[in-house]
Amino acid sequence: MSLDVDTQSLVGIRRDLHEHPEPGWCEFRTTAVIAERLRRLGFEVHVGPDAVELTGEERFPGEETIDRRAERAIEEGVDPDLVDRLRAGGTGVVGVLERGDGPVVGLRTDIDALDIHEAEDEDHRPAREGFRSEHAGESHACGHDGHAAIGLGVAETVAADESFDGTLKLLFQPGEEGWGGGRAMAASGHLDDVDSLLAVHLGLDLPTGTVVTGADFLTVSGFEVEFSGTSAHSAAAPHEGKNALLAASTAVQNLYAIPRHSDGETRINVGTLEAGTASNVVPGSATMSVESRGRTDELCAYVEDRMESALRGAAESHGVDVSITKRGTTISADHDPAVAGRIADAIADVEGVTDVRTHLAVPGSEDACYLIERVREHGGDGTYLLVGADLASGHHTPRFDFDENALGIAVRTLSRALAAEAAG
Repeated sequence: MSLDVDTQSLVGIRRDLHEHPEPGWCEFRTTAVIAERLRRLGFEVHVGPDAVELTGEERFPGEETIDRRAERAIEEGVDPDLVDRLRAGGTGVVGVLERGDGPVVGLRTDIDALDIHEAEDEDHRPAREGFRSEHAGESHACGHDGHAAIGLGVAETVAADESFDGTLKLLFQPGEEGWGGGRAMAASGHLDDVDSLLAVHLGLDLPTGTVVTGADFLTVSGFEVEFSGTSAHSAAAPHEGKNALLAASTAVQNLYAIPRHSDGETRINVGTLEAGTASNVVPGSATMSVESRGRTDELCAYVEDRMESALRGAAESHGVDVSITKRGTTISADHDPAVAGRIADAIADVEGVTDVRTHLAVPGSEDACYLIERVREHGGDGTYLLVGADLASGHHTPRFDFDENALGIAVRTLSRALAAEAAG
């Protein structure tokens, strides 16, 4: 297949999306831009409620936030009827191109941004070159703008390839950053006939030119915890109070004391802790957000079990009540060495690829694992690829930016891999 890729076109798409970031379940303009480009290339296009199936386990921003972002998308030129439809049933896009009787192959990319204010000084290239986020407090600080551009580049490359024999499904997933989008897209049914699914991420501390064809991720579970005690005057009647902040503080110490496990990596993190109203009031309530991770689902469950014991023990020792609400889970999906090896062989001579590795254990989590598992449940296979890109700063930071040369490398790599999978 021809692997001529217009890198400047990819850069233009990426920079347009970078200027207009939209966090999870608010990707109104992003969905519209992707859908329109796919239609022009001859794809059958499914958007929003036709691309995802909400399961009830998703997390959504507050109503006021969604309304504000929906109005903004309309101001930026998105059809109000489309915005209303996405507002009610979810965002995201699935594009389908039928080009023969060969296998069904798929590519999953994610499209959501983060609630991070992007750096504004001239040392930050997007600010210096005029494509910094126009949305205060929101930015593409993980490369999903690049992922969306890669998906569209693959769409154009495969659509122009007359030798491609099979069906290509491109899944542009919303809400990857903890919002439950992977589970919703897996539930849509679009994956049930896919024979081979690829997913991709840029960067992750790999240099430009490096490609990993089989990545493993940690399972992650998030929790909201609330301690409920009794407020009292801290001087006049401290004995009448039940200190929720003290219970939460005890819990924090005990959570970080959970023993590691010999079977693999485990993680625990207390991300937020809020309590108290004044220095002379015994705090009657405290809330925490907690996250547990493990290299496998079983290891994550181990951390969860010890976490719950620590939380309930801290509450009991200080005479307060505690409620624990699970707010989301992402599973792990081990890479298949056979699939990773097959993809590595197919991409070995792709222009710009200088180092191919077949496995990397990533110290993070990815809800694409839900999509890969769905494909496996229906008899197909899948793998997660990492495409190296030199970074200006780490993922999820205000100065995040990546080497845009990686866009062309990714499109060539994925187009070659998908064509090889379709050829059997």
